[in-house]
Order: sequence, then C-alpha cells, then structure tokens
Amino acid sequence: MASIVEAVLEELKRHDIEKVEEVHMVIGELTFLGKDQLEFAYEIVTRGTILEGSKLVMSDEKVQVSCTTCGYAGGVDYVSGGGYDHVIPNLSCPRCGGAVEVTKGKSCAVTSLKVVER
Repeated sequence: MASIVEAVLEELKRHDIEKVEEVHMVIGELTFLGKDQLEFAYEIVTRGTILEGSKLVMSDEKVQVSCTTCGYAGGVDYVSGGGYDHVIPNLSCPRCGGAVEVTKGKSCAVTSLKVVER
C-alpha cells in the first residue's frame, strides 16, 4: 500500500489539487489481498498527506482465463472445502481441463481519483 500511495502522491504533484475525496482501486482475486488490511494500511500511510481522510474504494476483479488448448475464454471454476477459509480458483480450463493463461484477476491498481481542484 505504501508504494501505491507514493505513486498517487507523485501523480498529484503534477496537478493543482486542493483535496482528494476518493481513491478507486481494483483488487484481483489472485492477489489474495484482504480489503480490511488494505483499508487499515491506507489509513496509516496517508496520514499527513493530501490523501488523509480520503475514502479508499475497492472493486473486485474476478479471475478470467484463456485456454491454450480449446480456446475457451472466461471465468473459472472454484474449489471449496478442504479446510480453506474461502474458495480457491481452479486455474485449469473449465471446458477441457487444459492449461490456461490468466487474463484477469492479478491486478492491484488505482483506477481513478475523485478530487477537488483549486
């Protein structure tokens, strides 16, 4: 989170911004990042900056794959149970069981900011 906040602050230096109200992020399912932990870290690392007091808005990015065998493109099946606290994406083709390339679900990025300009 510290690196993300640093990057946002660097970008904000290029603009005449009075206040940042919201920071929008996309969090990929395969990052396994906890939203509560990210919000806590955001609150800590934004103290004393123009981002302090802004709201962190996070949206989920579901896993999507492309099959190298049958050409399938889309979502995946999930494995649950087995003592896991949450479901785990199955990274094989749901159609043929072949190898896949992950096309979505690995992101952790700022997508937009809601700001008040001077």
